[in-house]
Amino acid sequence: MLSQERQIAADATPCRIGNGPNRPYHDHVAQQPARDRPMRCILAIDLQLARRRSLFPGVCSMDALLLSRIQFGFVIAFHVLFPAFTIGLSSLLAFLEWRWLRTRLPVWRELYFFWQKIFAVSFGMGVVSGIVMAFQFGANWPELSRIAGGVIGPLLSYEVLTAFFLEASFLGVMLFGWGRISERLHFFSSCMVALGTLVSTFWILSSNSWLQTPAGFDVIGGIVHPVDWLKIIFNPSFPYRLAHMALGSFITTCFVVGAVGAWYLHRGVHRDAGLRMLKLAVVFAAITVPLQIFVGDMQGLNTLKHQPMKIAAMEAHWHAEQPGEGFPLVVFALPDAQAERNDDEVAIPRLGSLILTHRLDGSIAPLTSVPASERPPVTPVFFAFRIMVGIGSLMLLVAWVSAFALWRGKLVQWRWLLATWRWMLPSGFIALISGWFVTEIGRQPYVVYGLLRTADAVGPQSALMTTISLVVYVAGYAFVFGWGIWYLVKIGKQGPTPHANAPHLDHGEHTPARPLSAADAPIDGAA
Repeated sequence: MLSQERQIAADATPCRIGNGPNRPYHDHVAQQPARDRPMRCILAIDLQLARRRSLFPGVCSMDALLLSRIQFGFVIAFHVLFPAFTIGLSSLLAFLEWRWLRTRLPVWRELYFFWQKIFAVSFGMGVVSGIVMAFQFGANWPELSRIAGGVIGPLLSYEVLTAFFLEASFLGVMLFGWGRISERLHFFSSCMVALGTLVSTFWILSSNSWLQTPAGFDVIGGIVHPVDWLKIIFNPSFPYRLAHMALGSFITTCFVVGAVGAWYLHRGVHRDAGLRMLKLAVVFAAITVPLQIFVGDMQGLNTLKHQPMKIAAMEAHWHAEQPGEGFPLVVFALPDAQAERNDDEVAIPRLGSLILTHRLDGSIAPLTSVPASERPPVTPVFFAFRIMVGIGSLMLLVAWVSAFALWRGKLVQWRWLLATWRWMLPSGFIALISGWFVTEIGRQPYVVYGLLRTADAVGPQSALMTTISLVVYVAGYAFVFGWGIWYLVKIGKQGPTPHANAPHLDHGEHTPARPLSAADAPIDGAA
């Protein structure tokens, strides 16, 4: 046993936090005393972890690791869709209620209650999937919790103490308080719910960004200890990723709203509400989509600085170019990781250099600059990135063509444009998931970039137990989310509530609104 540990210690050098081509960003490393730096090497290998696993050969096989990754990816892929949607919806609700207070036009009130029902269902499904995801930290990834829990745990608890309490305090008032409190107080509740979703995004992105670019910590005995919370919270990638995620959530909601409005206009129902929804979506998309492309470029440059192998995988850039030649933008290829080349490549010379370095002769570190064990899976990252960029480009085209049609007064007359908006309904969700795949798969083989490998973070569960739990997750999610999506479609087909059936505007006594319906009725026999 002792000789095995010595061999592991020998293999652990040089330290993963070093001066290699794939070195992550850690300004504080150079400031630490020399006697403290070797302890950091233990984090990536951890002799105690190796000792425990040597007692259970085969328990933590690659099969269990792969299944655990698939399970977590499946859960988070479902979870991220609904919080992202509710982030945009909550802000939309605040805007719609503000418009109704300013104009007193019934259509704004009808739109508010229509999207409020959709928000309630989506919010509930987001909470359910989030709870399940939290359990996986302890069940499937206990070593991550043990080693980095001192940083991740407080960040997640801050979300509960701030965002969750804020949302929980005002959500009930927003859903069921219409007609029972003043209009301004109800509008304030809607704004607080919207603020709560953004605060939640802040803490979640701070925690996830720390896994991408860890900072503000020290390692003692193989355990991460927080040293500077400002550096932890505002780690190098956090500002860019927060802006990118927030804009992505708003744009996702924008295209759903526009698609629903275009669908109503195509069918000839709810024309006033549909036209207002589509106009809102067109104006918002025409402004925010190009802004999102700019923010995405800034995030890409930040990633190039701190996670160069992720960028190399996104571009399938295997080998260094000759000095001064620049490197091409690979539009399409079939990456071959074994041969370290691209098959059937279609590329534009020098354009990759221009985009990533803003120079025609710029260069980046190729994948072959590090050992194969330090590279992320190239194929999924490469194609997921192109799906995201392709959908983003299509969004920009649709937004600007629609803005031109709106300016010319042809938005409704161009039937092909209405059909395009209907087909664009899932575009934001697809781009969002693709972006998350790029971010998370591109971080591999690390779960805490440069510090803790994913293989060292998984628990001692067997492949059989992981498979059983994965099947249970798939079946449960298929039922819960299948029902939820079916109900959302049903609400969408019904459309905004007509003015005659809308909730009352006086402050009389009414029965509580039915859950998820936002409709009320007078109490029979009330005085």
